[in-house]
Amino acid sequence: MADQRYHNAFLRVARFLATALIALSAAPALAAPCGNDSSGFGAWLAAFKDEAAANGVSRSVVERALRDVRYDPRVIGRDRGQGHVFKKSFEDFSARLVTPKRVSHGKALMRRHAALLAKIERQYGVPGAIIVAIWGLETGYGADTGRFPILSAVATLAYDCRRAETFRAELLDALRIVERGDMRPEDMRGDWAGEIGQTQLLPSSYLLYAVDFNGDGTRDLIRDTADALASTANFLQSKGWKRGEGFREGEANFAVLLEWNKARVYAKTIARLAQAIEGETD
Repeated sequence: MADQRYHNAFLRVARFLATALIALSAAPALAAPCGNDSSGFGAWLAAFKDEAAANGVSRSVVERALRDVRYDPRVIGRDRGQGHVFKKSFEDFSARLVTPKRVSHGKALMRRHAALLAKIERQYGVPGAIIVAIWGLETGYGADTGRFPILSAVATLAYDCRRAETFRAELLDALRIVERGDMRPEDMRGDWAGEIGQTQLLPSSYLLYAVDFNGDGTRDLIRDTADALASTANFLQSKGWKRGEGFREGEANFAVLLEWNKARVYAKTIARLAQAIEGETD
């Protein structure tokens, strides 16, 4: 009887190990460990390609989109140097950004795009001044949407150890943007942290909130102002924007501005620029 019990126990252990091995072989491949210099980037990228395919991105898109991706040390330099910017006082921070030139340009664009902004507000409940203020602060009203190759920039941050998990997810979403047909890999240029378009949406937000507002069949947030501004309003509405409520600090919609950018000085600067464009002061 004892021999039979040992035999049965052995069989249970064997079955458990076999099941575990099958589960491991079926699990999605994970990218190689992160790194703090370029030396391991090639091996990491090769592993990430397998991970992307295991997560449902077609192998052809993975190979085409990541074919020319390179480790970009400029991105690491920007990432390490960004913290001090948001440590300035609100008065110093906003004074640098809410300039007479930016205000007057914003007012002119409010007039030029009055019909578009009214249509956006009817659909999403977000006033034009907020959308235009974000537009002005992010890219100078579309004048500078960024020159970094997005896929290389995001891959560099996905490989870097500081925020690897966050940016690995962003890189997967960048590939899904390509697979969905919104952008070609060679057109994906933006800011150093992967922000895309006239109001700088990260790939995850682009995937979730980009809209084809002009009905031409594409979600083009770089060249198409209507798509870019409406997508910004869609983001804010989705984060809880309350139609007709205020957006200054302490008012209902200020929390939504913090969803756009978690730095309080930046959210307050959006509100200040929007007020200035509307002709108000605080």
